[in-house]
Amino acid sequence: MLIHQAAKTFRLTSSKATNYPRLSHSILETFPSASHPKPFTMLHSAKNHNMSPDQLSSQKPKAYTSESTASKLIFAPTGGSDDPTKAVQYEQGKLDLSDLSPSPLAQFHAWFSAAQEAKVYQPETVTFATAELPSGKVSARVVFMKELDERGFVIYSNWDTSRKAADVKSNPYASLTFWWREMERQVRVEGRTERLTDEESQVYYDTRARGSRIGAWASPQSKVLEGREELEKRVEEVEKKWEGKDKIAVPSFWGGIRVIPELVEFWQGRESRLHDRFRFTKKEGADGGEWKIERLGP
Repeated sequence: MLIHQAAKTFRLTSSKATNYPRLSHSILETFPSASHPKPFTMLHSAKNHNMSPDQLSSQKPKAYTSESTASKLIFAPTGGSDDPTKAVQYEQGKLDLSDLSPSPLAQFHAWFSAAQEAKVYQPETVTFATAELPSGKVSARVVFMKELDERGFVIYSNWDTSRKAADVKSNPYASLTFWWREMERQVRVEGRTERLTDEESQVYYDTRARGSRIGAWASPQSKVLEGREELEKRVEEVEKKWEGKDKIAVPSFWGGIRVIPELVEFWQGRESRLHDRFRFTKKEGADGGEWKIERLGP
């Protein structure tokens, strides 16, 4: 009943909405009907409730009482407002087909550079999701993207004892999700993974603080520990091993993994949740950098 009421409330408050996002000229040529979107209506509900559409549109949304949501620990958070109908709106920008580069990697680089210029906090932060086979169980974690080249996106981690290591051994496919709140943008990447060589990993490893390089050797990532003391003891042992040496070899079990993109989606938040979404997929049989670009429904 609560879900039905919430859906009805949304339709009521949206019944007079006429502010639709602009579509690019090329999209309008492909889909002529897109230039004349139909407004939301409540004729069916009006008939059911013996009320005219004008009467319905003037009705105030039903307040959500503490009794109706008492069983929920969190319900419809809206950025500080107590009114679920006043959800945060995305109004920072728009995205048209004409704005996009033919290459998703070039487009990502442009967006990433813009995020850096806009002082987005740690724009390299990304959710890395993997799935174990044959169970299909999914796991995800927040990591840092450390490299981007013409082959794809690179992250670094322990590839021996970690959960993600076990996942990619059984299923080489993974996804990345970037979220840049300040710009109301999201990028999703799907593709196959491949390990970097020790020589390639050493280049990045050498840029890490000494403590982080020691930590890569010492941490049995994702293994159960008896306590913090066990970890600190392992760190002490590794420090003794490399004492007085500036050059520390990258562990064979630690290094980079590249996600080679097969699908990349760019998302720009828009008002009323009518977001702009464009999906890049490799053209069938294309060996080079030929990509198909499609607009998706929000």
